[in-house]
Amino acid sequence: MDISFIIPAKDEEESIVELSQWISRVMLAHNFSYEIIFVDDGSSDGTWQQIKKANGANSLVKGLKFNRNFGKAAALNVGFKSAQGDVVITMDADLQDSPDEVPELYRMIREQKFDLVSGWKKKRHDPISKRWPSKFFNGVVSRMSGIKLHDFNCGLKAYNASVVKNISIYGDMHRYIPVIAKWAGFTKITEKVVEHRERKFGHSKYGWTRLVSGFLDLLTLMVIGKFSRKPMHLFGTMGIISFLAGFIFTIKILWDKVDAAWITKVPLKRDVTEQPIFYLALVAVVIGVQLFLAGFLAELLARQTASKKDYLVIEKV
Repeated sequence: MDISFIIPAKDEEESIVELSQWISRVMLAHNFSYEIIFVDDGSSDGTWQQIKKANGANSLVKGLKFNRNFGKAAALNVGFKSAQGDVVITMDADLQDSPDEVPELYRMIREQKFDLVSGWKKKRHDPISKRWPSKFFNGVVSRMSGIKLHDFNCGLKAYNASVVKNISIYGDMHRYIPVIAKWAGFTKITEKVVEHRERKFGHSKYGWTRLVSGFLDLLTLMVIGKFSRKPMHLFGTMGIISFLAGFIFTIKILWDKVDAAWITKVPLKRDVTEQPIFYLALVAVVIGVQLFLAGFLAELLARQTASKKDYLVIEKV
């Protein structure tokens, strides 16, 4: 099979049939074999009935239904496991992504051998209150991850099947699939300018709160991506820094004591235990030891996990 479409849908009953028919027209015009997988993410309207209606008209339209809303990342993850195509296309169900972009995305994956091609909605039909925060957010993610993309959160993306079969996403990590793919070793990532259409039905499911959760997810991802297999590098480094700080404070306390007793013979104004530096030294040493122990425990867990998990094998001969 050439292409699998993975389309998460949450309360998008008006657009399901129209989108499936649009995709089918484009696929038939280019002689692609394909499947369309809608994932109903706990819709409260008639989205599932419309998916079944689309399936009745075209057996290549398939549907998966969650018992409640689990989020876009969960919907994509389930769709990735079900996909059978050589190229996997993700897109939103709100008709703002154009299926006419798909043939070129497919060509970039199959002929130019990219692992992932992300859509770039260069001209967006969104209010400025949504565009500018998104632009700032994408700039920060690009700088921190080292991936030169303008629109990480664009729903329209194309993947080599080996990518989606070897990554796992959860929470709100769908925004960072290019970053997750890079950490997994799929580094041939690029972008393509795509058409962004005005929303025809319904309303946006995203608010400003996603910026806060998005940055927290990014920090989590960066730490996990760099240190999941070598946690001692993180905890051990912080532990050494903290322990050394405590050790330097301790030396300062001892020197003041020796200086007062044998060199200047000027008595200390306050006992050692009454000085703030004493407690700073104590806390820094204790935290340093704890971080070091946490690093050892995390290293043991990482080794056990690594022994149970195969590394990615994407091709055999």
